[in-house]
Amino acid sequence: MSVSPCVRERTGKGLISHPSATMETELLLAPITALEIIGDHLVAGEGPNITIYALEPDASPSLRCFKQVLCSHNIHGIKEQQRLALGANEATTLAVFGGKSLAVVEFSLQNSTIKLAELFPLCELPDWIWDLQWLEGSTETPSCVALALGHNSVALYDCVGQRVLQEVHCQEKCILYSAHLVGSRWDSLVLVAGTVFNQLVIWSADDTADDAGRVRPRGRISGHHGVIFSICYLESKGILASASDDRSLRLWGISNLQALPDHVPCLLVCYGHQSRVWSVRLLHDYIISIGEDSACLVWNYQGEIVHSFKGHKGRGLRAVAVHEARGCVFTGGADSGIRCWHFKGPRTNGSSLSQLNFPSPQRKGLPRAVKLVGVGHLLIATDAGAVYSYDLTSKAWTLVLEDAAYQSYSLLEVSELAGGEVLCAMGNISGQVKLFLLRHPAQAKDLHLFEEKVHSLSWSSCPGQGLHTRSLFASGSAGVLLWLEVSCRPPDAVTVAGKRHFLLPPCKHRWHTCTAFLPHGELLLCGDRRGSVMLFACRTPFNSEQEKTSGSGDFSHSNSVTVCNGPGLDFPIRGERPPAEDPLSLLFGLHGKAGVTSVACHRDFVYSTGRDGCYRQLQVVGRQLQVLRKQKPCKGLEWLEGLRFGSGGSTQVLGFHATRFVVWDASSNETLLSIPCGGGHRSWSYTRCASAEIFAYVKSGDVVVCRSRDAPSGRRVLKDSLHGRELTCVCHVGALKTSGQDLVSVFATGSEDNVVNILAFEAQSHTLTQLTALGDHISSVRALAAMERSSAIPQEAGSTSAILFSAGGRAQIECYSLQLRPDHGSSSGMLCQPVHLASHRLDEEWDRMKNRHKLVKMDPETRYMSIAVLASPEGAELPGPLLFLAAACSDGSVRLFLLLEHTQKLWLVAESFHHQRCVLKVQGFICKTADSGRRHCLVSAATDGGIAFWDITATIDCATEAVKAEVREMKLPALGTPVFTIQAHGCGVNSLHVQERASGHFLVASGSDDGSIHLCVIEVNGKSMVSQGTTGGAGIRVLRKFSRPCAHAAHVMGVRLLHPNYLISASVDQRLTLWYLGEDSLSFVCSKFCHVADVAALECWESGQLGWRSVICGQGLEVLLCRV
Repeated sequence: MSVSPCVRERTGKGLISHPSATMETELLLAPITALEIIGDHLVAGEGPNITIYALEPDASPSLRCFKQVLCSHNIHGIKEQQRLALGANEATTLAVFGGKSLAVVEFSLQNSTIKLAELFPLCELPDWIWDLQWLEGSTETPSCVALALGHNSVALYDCVGQRVLQEVHCQEKCILYSAHLVGSRWDSLVLVAGTVFNQLVIWSADDTADDAGRVRPRGRISGHHGVIFSICYLESKGILASASDDRSLRLWGISNLQALPDHVPCLLVCYGHQSRVWSVRLLHDYIISIGEDSACLVWNYQGEIVHSFKGHKGRGLRAVAVHEARGCVFTGGADSGIRCWHFKGPRTNGSSLSQLNFPSPQRKGLPRAVKLVGVGHLLIATDAGAVYSYDLTSKAWTLVLEDAAYQSYSLLEVSELAGGEVLCAMGNISGQVKLFLLRHPAQAKDLHLFEEKVHSLSWSSCPGQGLHTRSLFASGSAGVLLWLEVSCRPPDAVTVAGKRHFLLPPCKHRWHTCTAFLPHGELLLCGDRRGSVMLFACRTPFNSEQEKTSGSGDFSHSNSVTVCNGPGLDFPIRGERPPAEDPLSLLFGLHGKAGVTSVACHRDFVYSTGRDGCYRQLQVVGRQLQVLRKQKPCKGLEWLEGLRFGSGGSTQVLGFHATRFVVWDASSNETLLSIPCGGGHRSWSYTRCASAEIFAYVKSGDVVVCRSRDAPSGRRVLKDSLHGRELTCVCHVGALKTSGQDLVSVFATGSEDNVVNILAFEAQSHTLTQLTALGDHISSVRALAAMERSSAIPQEAGSTSAILFSAGGRAQIECYSLQLRPDHGSSSGMLCQPVHLASHRLDEEWDRMKNRHKLVKMDPETRYMSIAVLASPEGAELPGPLLFLAAACSDGSVRLFLLLEHTQKLWLVAESFHHQRCVLKVQGFICKTADSGRRHCLVSAATDGGIAFWDITATIDCATEAVKAEVREMKLPALGTPVFTIQAHGCGVNSLHVQERASGHFLVASGSDDGSIHLCVIEVNGKSMVSQGTTGGAGIRVLRKFSRPCAHAAHVMGVRLLHPNYLISASVDQRLTLWYLGEDSLSFVCSKFCHVADVAALECWESGQLGWRSVICGQGLEVLLCRV
């Protein structure tokens, strides 16, 4: 929808005419507030728009149709008049309502093409519409609907005549929180109303009215301890359900609404939600409920929770629809996402736990180690030195081998070879390793590797190795890591060659936990028990034939095992430190003291997981490991064990959440598998095939196996989520052309959910794709700032790079480098690679300070309200580009930071507490001096409506000199006092923007809590500025200033100055307004209603000849195009 007025405004100077302008919404992401199943399609209400998705298994995942139906209200209900016959060119009528608005549209399916057409014009009623019911008409044309209104009344509305024929009020005068109409005829229509008094009031519009024209209720039902948000009635069972603010569902035995019993019994009270329950649906066998806790619960009629579906981000689900025939429920959330969950039928995923009853007189010992071999067999090592095999199909135990040397302490690792062969390795406390093929256990041979015990074993596959060859890594005492190459030769011979000998870094727990070769096989990636990740060189001076014929010091003289030692390897390796290779690159303690659990290579990156609850993305640059970013999968998953990468770019995390083994999908934000196993401090094994997942573990002296059938093959996410809570800030990062030459705009959004999302907006298709999410903040993200990297920095052709700062609660700042490049395989046509550069927190800064007792302690609860990137200082002697960051702080200070990218540090340079109250906004600008130099200026605004202007050139020069001199610590200087201050507003300044108009002239625009917009033109002297308190002097002076009182009806949250003479503003009143800048006035050009509630921020950038593209955020996000 666009607005294009011709503007003529009368002022004191006469009639001023402005060019016509248009504003049109290109994209809206808002909470999903309504869902309805229409045949094999899902109709969703998002803001004023309805979108239609196909539910067929082979349908495209994109939406099928989109249309704006309402104007200024969000859609809260969609009701169909008749069913759509699939495959036929038939149509059905939909009534769409929300707020006080009602629209009727025709939904038709013609040759697999969906069409939506307005059937009757949009109408506005005098009261809120809670529910709608189609009434039987005498003709095929839709005639009348019954409307349940907000003040406990029912209206008979004629769609054709666009008028209310009759309105009936109840004697119960109150505001309703919910309503449910039952019946298809006016004379039998019954309203069940949820009142503000926590009661259900049941009455009929056709009952006899009193003298005042009000109908007496047929009955009242009490029992809830909070207001009632949803009501549902199932006529076949005679059951009425209600969902309430008291977190409960209640089922009532009504039998017949036309003849209520004197006492309505409460059949069931269900508590399962952690917060308010928004909606309830009754099915034949199940009850569906959704709540503010973002959970969709499926209950049976005994009050038991059958399924608990969680995957949406944030605080709540807003809409639910059920396709009972398919056995699936659809949920829409405040995160703007839509998901499908299967709750019954053969496609439902399920799991079963079975105890294998291992302890038996026929079997020796108790299980100590368990390993799955494919999906059909299980290997178990016991404390009696025995190895057993279990067939999961025939449920039969088989003794594989027995060796008393491996009792009490033993390790077991297996590796599957081509042709179904399984290579096994066991280690014991005497430093011996037993190698054998599972099919030929009698040919097992022992290798004496160490004098002391074998601490760990692991198998890896080296690129270039044969199909029957694997690499075995064994850790002994003193940090010795031995690399053996094990080959299986027909018919049953095993060849072992000693390849390399590595040395792990000194620490208490000095053994490896995982290994992986990089794709070319030249480097070995290793993780140890201390939490370190390291890189070793894998080059070998001898070829394979030499190693097999010229070795010395064989481990064994058996004909079936051939062993050769590598250069300088004498076995067994004793306690003293032998000559070995140190790591090429070491990240000591990267995952804390609990240890690294897995390392893997995927595409061009390295990934590691640990028991610190994080997984890290790394890359190898010049044989050195570089950490790119750290990620936490979800709250509570503190013990990670590994990652699985899907073909579609999905990432699944394996780990332990308290006592449960969990498979977490990081892409869809949901738990795929959860097994109560007792925790990770036990031997366990996990495998997955195309049809099932199997998890086996040792518990209480027995082995337990869990088999889980796969989830449904149909897609589960119909629409991706945005943020879990309100958006607080938005920042344009840059623009890039994809391989198809489409221009894509990239911007970042921050939210109360502690996450920064990097989003790509494709203008031609009006689609938004999430490129990546940054989750390093421990509190809400309040401010974002970005600066494109200098063209002098080498970059890949067709790509671009930017520095992104994010700041927010707990006085935390994070800094990233974003590399953007075209990508053919991604849905957005581009790829974003973030690299974490630096971080800063005031409490950590305080801990590093000397003589802290002499200073006033920094408040760790300080919030950064706004940040701005300042231009880099010029200088050829600098070690690299320097970026300064100004921050407006809630503790009344303005702080200045310096990013030292080459050392990955963020340095607090200076601060000032001039404002003595919360500083809300900060902006920076540069003034060129007469000698071709630059002066760095800063503008800050606080809650008292004052705006201060600072000259920070001396501070920046001082910090730059300190960097040149390589000073490690510098005394924190004061930022000084402002050069000039003005009282622009009478209350808080929520928006601020500075734009250079001419040489030395700058225009400063600000918006306030009182809805006003203030502008002033200042002149900055290019020579020097001297602090002159609150009066203008030779450094700066105000040329003119003017304001527009009551420019908006609420807080002005964003102002942006557009070239040449325009200003755009956004407010909590949900208006985006374009203004024309005169000499001393601000003239209205046009305005557009936006469907984002609680507007928090505005961002604008020029979009070529098209005009300006604007993004506003709050409870959702809207992208608009403004043309003048």
